[in-house]
Amino acid sequence: MQTHDIRRRFLDHFVKAGHTEVPSASLVLDDPNLLFVNAGMVQFVPYFLGQQTPPYATATSVQKCVRTLDIENVGITTRHNTFFQMAGNFSFGNYFKRDAIKFAWSLLTGRVEDGGYGFDPERIWVTAYLDDDEAIALWKELAGIPDERIQRRGMADNYWSMGIPGPCGPCSEIYYDRGPEYGVDGGPEADEDRYIEIWNLVFMQNERGQGISKDDFEILGPLPKQNIDTGMGVERVAFLLQGVDNVYETDLVRPVIAKAEELSGRKYGVDHTDDVRFRVIADHARTAALLISDGVNPGNDGRGYVLRRLLRRIVRSARLLGAPDQTMAQLITVVRDTMAESYPELVTGFDRILNVSVGEETAFLKTLTSGSKLFDTAAETVKSSGRKTIGGAEAFALHDTYGFPIDLTLEMASEAGLTVDEDGFRSLMAEQRQRAKDDARARKHAHTDLSVYKDFVDRGPTEFTGFDELSSEANVLALISGGVRVPTATAGESVEVILDRSPLYAESGGQIADIGSITAPGLSVKVDDVQKIAKKVWTHKVTVETGQITEGDVVRVSVDPAWRKGATQGHSGTHMVHAALRQILGPNATQAGSLNKPGYLRFDFSWQGALTESQRSDIEAVANDAIGADFQVNTSVTDLASAKAMGAMALFGENYGDEVRVVEIGGPFSMELCGGTHVEHSSQIGPVTLLGESSVGSGVRRVEAFVGLDSYRYLAKERALLAGVASSLKVPSEEVPARIETLVEKLRVAEKELEAVKAAAVLSSAGDLAVGAERIGSVRAVISRAPDGVGGNDLRTLATDVRGRLGSDPAVVVLFGSVDGKVPFVVVTNKAAQDAGVKAGELVGSFGPAIGGRGGGKADSAQGSGSDPDGIAQALVAVRARIAEAVDA
Repeated sequence: MQTHDIRRRFLDHFVKAGHTEVPSASLVLDDPNLLFVNAGMVQFVPYFLGQQTPPYATATSVQKCVRTLDIENVGITTRHNTFFQMAGNFSFGNYFKRDAIKFAWSLLTGRVEDGGYGFDPERIWVTAYLDDDEAIALWKELAGIPDERIQRRGMADNYWSMGIPGPCGPCSEIYYDRGPEYGVDGGPEADEDRYIEIWNLVFMQNERGQGISKDDFEILGPLPKQNIDTGMGVERVAFLLQGVDNVYETDLVRPVIAKAEELSGRKYGVDHTDDVRFRVIADHARTAALLISDGVNPGNDGRGYVLRRLLRRIVRSARLLGAPDQTMAQLITVVRDTMAESYPELVTGFDRILNVSVGEETAFLKTLTSGSKLFDTAAETVKSSGRKTIGGAEAFALHDTYGFPIDLTLEMASEAGLTVDEDGFRSLMAEQRQRAKDDARARKHAHTDLSVYKDFVDRGPTEFTGFDELSSEANVLALISGGVRVPTATAGESVEVILDRSPLYAESGGQIADIGSITAPGLSVKVDDVQKIAKKVWTHKVTVETGQITEGDVVRVSVDPAWRKGATQGHSGTHMVHAALRQILGPNATQAGSLNKPGYLRFDFSWQGALTESQRSDIEAVANDAIGADFQVNTSVTDLASAKAMGAMALFGENYGDEVRVVEIGGPFSMELCGGTHVEHSSQIGPVTLLGESSVGSGVRRVEAFVGLDSYRYLAKERALLAGVASSLKVPSEEVPARIETLVEKLRVAEKELEAVKAAAVLSSAGDLAVGAERIGSVRAVISRAPDGVGGNDLRTLATDVRGRLGSDPAVVVLFGSVDGKVPFVVVTNKAAQDAGVKAGELVGSFGPAIGGRGGGKADSAQGSGSDPDGIAQALVAVRARIAEAVDA
């Protein structure tokens, strides 16, 4: 049975039983406790917490999930996956244990021709919580499972919670016995490789308090309603029904491995080390494609860092398998082709997925090239010091600072005849992971208590009148202070105000909130911010200036008209810039984020590499031409499918409702799904002036611009600046660039001449330094501080010259400089000194701490830099002592 069919049968089974089919949520949700959605119930948390009333009594979904805590273990065994699909059925106070068990049993053991999975009921085992006699009785009654195939387990295994205060309850897990060839008898308690868990039924009936582990928390009491939350592992069911040994051999994963076999020329199933790499590629390629599809971009922290690690592990594994450098496009294409039936967004967003993944591959291949050079330097340092092992700290620095994988370090070390302190490396990695876990634990907290808003969320959305008017009459539904309702607020107090209707725009879609006022006879309230609760209810954050506001008041709510004018210019200007970007760069320049406010906009978009000056100018020109064309701005409300059919652009990772608002400016020029406020004609935006363009992450660029009067003011300031420069240079404004270029070239020539004079002066001192050489034992040594301002290159030239003047006797030259608070240094030795035991690379360690420096090199030369010029005197003493020690002087 194919995986897509397994998904469909699950959903059909529960829809026939009266459940509402709910689409998978994005992998990225606004939840402070989650990096990614990692369970099927996550999108239903507000219903389970009682913060919102669910729009249905029962639901079913197949949720895409990502878990990344143990990325390093993926591939080592066949049990770990970062991406998986969790099929679930949910009841919000409707049915409980009896129906949950009945629904699961009938689907698992039902005949294939009747829509079931056809599992052999004699091979199914179940577990239950220690004292859950009710569940055990129901399994016997409804499924006929005998006592010997039911096992009781403790809180760590069979009592579910979210790990934070909130809903909890006992659970009952369903296992399938794969047979004695996979392990020992005795059920799940004896062997969970033979007995595979396929479904977990959670009976959510209690509320838990604080705790520090899965089995150490207080149960506060029963919930107001008993709920059901179940999760069936689609991939696990797939490998059982497809008669293969593990997830990696199923119909949606094995094709990725097959492509990796084709690219590398190696075979899966022959060598364990290769198999690990094949599995890493297959797992990570699926996860990466779906993360990018949901709007994640590679970065250096958070979600972006996880995606970057996944993509780089693919590149590394392919390289170690012997595949050519560029493989990402072919692997991601297979993911699209195999998974598109269940996830059509992989097709509609494929260009972006491909650009981001291939862009990261290209960047990492450059990192590997530079990392190889860094490794070569580290290996040479180790060899020159007579060692055979690259230290754990050095390997960790290559991995953590430069992104150079430990596997490649081990491989290259072996080729160089060296070993690596793997224990030291693993220890540092473990410390880093522990710090990350501690940080995550510190950030993890109970969900914000939004129960005070529940009645208003259930009441229905705030009526937004701001598309049609800037002032509306409204009723004060509630006042909230410190998370609790209060009856009144007086002058000087800051509270939240919930109204039945409002013309004030609540922050969303990149547009910041309106400011305005709430008034009534004797009342004046300043509105500083407006936010949405559950995407439905406007909460106005206000300060009472005069009078008293009371729940039940009828008030006048007004938008600051100057603010709204600027806000509409900024938001419509954003659409103009987006359209211009796509016209100049092509359809792959898709939106990755935005912010707009009166007079200003910033726009993030997917793109590899910086824009050229010509491209920036063209984008600005196209946007301003569209503004000058005075296009009418039209809006309409329709369903999502119709909007997309019209050509309206939707944002990656954004969840849209049944109805969407389409904003069209100039027909095909710009058409987007957008709930923001806009001008009526494009000419009302005013001029758009791009301020600059920069990188905000791998594959993501940002442009910033002023619009309207702010654009004019900026240009006026620039014009005044140019006029001042022209006056100083005594040339017309249009000749300023050429004049500056001439001056810069003259300055460059003068600087070169000055450097030549300085170098000549430095080199002229070589003879004096050689004559003044001191003798330390059998070694002639020049250990000195060069004049301030002498940099590393000049120091090296000087030191080499001095060494040549010292003849064939053992000789060492150590010179320190001081440039802008830095301490460049150079150490050189001749062959006779090296034979006497004095090696340049080893001397660095003797004085490095004194100057706060580090560096390295070979036996005949070493150089580096420190940060403490005050330590030079101590460094001179330290290096003399080290030379004396080396030659037993």
